[in-house]
Amino acid sequence: MQNVKISHEINCSEEKFWELFFDKEFNTKLYLEGLEFPEWKIEEQTDNDVEVKRRTKGRPKLKNVPGPVAKILGDSFGYVETGSMTKKEKVWRWKLTPSTLADKIRQEGQLRIEVLGDNKVRRNVEMVIEAKVFGLGGILESTAEKQLRDGWEDSAKFMNKWIEAHK
Repeated sequence: MQNVKISHEINCSEEKFWELFFDKEFNTKLYLEGLEFPEWKIEEQTDNDVEVKRRTKGRPKLKNVPGPVAKILGDSFGYVETGSMTKKEKVWRWKLTPSTLADKIRQEGQLRIEVLGDNKVRRNVEMVIEAKVFGLGGILESTAEKQLRDGWEDSAKFMNKWIEAHK
C-alpha cells in the first residue's frame, strides 16, 4: 500500500480554485486537452447548499507503463471517480474505481486548499493506492503513483496557465 502526498501552488484565491474545480467546461478542457485523456466526461454533478457531488468517467492516456502492467490493464483501461465535498469543511474526498481489477485495486484520497495569499493557494492531495494482485501488487502501486503524480503536476500547470489567460 502506498500513501502519497502531493502539493502544488495554484495562482488564485480559494474561491476561484473551487469555482474552477467544479466548472464543467474547465474540467472538460483540463482532461481532454491538458491531460490528453482519449475519453473523459462528467456523468453526474449535483450542487446544493450543503455539498457538491460528482461522478466522472475517464480513460487516461497511460505513459511509460511497464509491460506487465500494460498487459493486465489492457488497451481500454479507464476508471470512474466518485467524490464529494461538504461546503462547510471544504475537503474533496474521492474514490477511483478502475475498469480492470476493481475488486483488487483501491485508489482514494482527499484534497484540501491552504490559503497562501490573496491570489495563491496550495493544493494538498493525500491518496492511498493499494493493489492486491499476487506478484504484481507493488509494480501496480508504483505505476499508479507515477501516473497520478504526473497527472496532478500537469493539472497544476494547466490550471495556472488557464488562470493567467483568463484574468
